[in-house]
Amino acid sequence: MSWGLRQWRSAGRSQQGRARVRNEDAFLDCPQRGCWAVADGMGGYCHGDVASQWVVSSLAALSAQDDLDRRVGALRQGLQGVNQRLRDARMEPATGGDVTMGSTVVALLLESGRAACIWAGDSRCYLWRQQNLYQLSRDHSLAQRLMDERQLSVVQAHAHPDARALTRAVGARSRLQLEVLELSTRPGDVFLLCSDGLYQALSHGDLGCALSLGAPRQAVDHLFTRALRRPTVDDLTAVVVRS
Repeated sequence: MSWGLRQWRSAGRSQQGRARVRNEDAFLDCPQRGCWAVADGMGGYCHGDVASQWVVSSLAALSAQDDLDRRVGALRQGLQGVNQRLRDARMEPATGGDVTMGSTVVALLLESGRAACIWAGDSRCYLWRQQNLYQLSRDHSLAQRLMDERQLSVVQAHAHPDARALTRAVGARSRLQLEVLELSTRPGDVFLLCSDGLYQALSHGDLGCALSLGAPRQAVDHLFTRALRRPTVDDLTAVVVRS
């Protein structure tokens, strides 16, 4: 592998929430292709589990041979296709007709020395670097928009009755808007992709403590051990990638 992907190790886990009929999260853990992702089917809508699986399947089909720029372009194109497919499916008789099918997505692409984080919605990507935790993605939610526009304080925004409403998601609109952040990687970097069910159950310190551990599997298990001690009701999903 010319990208230096052999240096990256990873692990993922997903678990159905206590108040859920089915797990609507999905994840991709594919170090051999330098691609990882978490998708969270939109809560409250029909077939959220189908939507998240379609998102992950699209990413799993990406070519592993292109350079990072071409892979980002292919990812964008693939998710646009899923977006249209979800919008078409909502009118099919099998879905009950006129239902919303959608999912968040956060994906990480790596090649030697470079990373790209791509997302829509409120699933997140974090970076643990030199004992500091950074949130790379920025939520596409009403709460975040209200804070960005300085209409409400952080406390007020999160107390808003529609705080968790998404402003972007795969399948939500005719044209999918993806956000992309590119950065250089360093030895010792650790990435965390996770659904909102996981990060809302844990503090910033909890996340950092888990990512400071050695192996990705150990970090993932620590995250779930801590999260499951709380009265969590949402599905939990995490993928940890470490150099």
